[in-house]
Amino acid sequence: MDNVDMKVNEVELKLQSSQEDLWRIFRIMAEFVEGFETMSKIKPSVVFFGSARAKSNDKFYKLAVETAKEVVKNGFGVITGGGPGIMEAANKGAKEAGGSSTGVNIELPFEQLPNQYIDHDKLLNFRYFFIRKVMFFKYAQGYILFPGGFGTIDEFFEVLTLIQTGKTRRFPVVLIGNEYWTSLLSFIKNELLSNKFISPEDVNLFTLTDNPVQAAKIIADYHKGKKFTTNF
Repeated sequence: MDNVDMKVNEVELKLQSSQEDLWRIFRIMAEFVEGFETMSKIKPSVVFFGSARAKSNDKFYKLAVETAKEVVKNGFGVITGGGPGIMEAANKGAKEAGGSSTGVNIELPFEQLPNQYIDHDKLLNFRYFFIRKVMFFKYAQGYILFPGGFGTIDEFFEVLTLIQTGKTRRFPVVLIGNEYWTSLLSFIKNELLSNKFISPEDVNLFTLTDNPVQAAKIIADYHKGKKFTTNF
């Protein structure tokens, strides 16, 4: 292959890549539009996070069901990632309590299927994680996080960062599962805080409890007398 052919191939590859990126922008825009359109119609809701691997006989699955029921009793709907485990448990609790049950599902290689407890008109499927996260951040009146894996930890620290930096307005962040979260919170206080990587007030951005009633009350009390708005 001579230099001319190589240059032609290089140009063709660049054009192909550019066209693919342009079409990707349209897909991203379409997901945002559909997401905003659907999420803007739901009632004020609390987002639940936690492991997709939790089984129905797991104590945290059962605790998530009860916590979701308490959230509904306090006048809120429930939003989850739409999948199994803790997400399913929270949607189940909302459904059984007669509340709004939203699922913001993600398309994965192993095909995460939405759970059966999501209201049929409140199910969204996203291709991109970052768009899905925007839906959580924008429409959450509170976060309740149960034990989980990388995704749960990622959501916890990302929302703390957004609140800390003022990129989203503050809202309650509640952790459930003392035995799971204690070592991580000790790291935050003993390493991050002691080294002055965070400010003393930053450790007040979240609350730890194992009580479903208290978790729901923390969120309800925070919003008492305030007008519900999106976070940005």
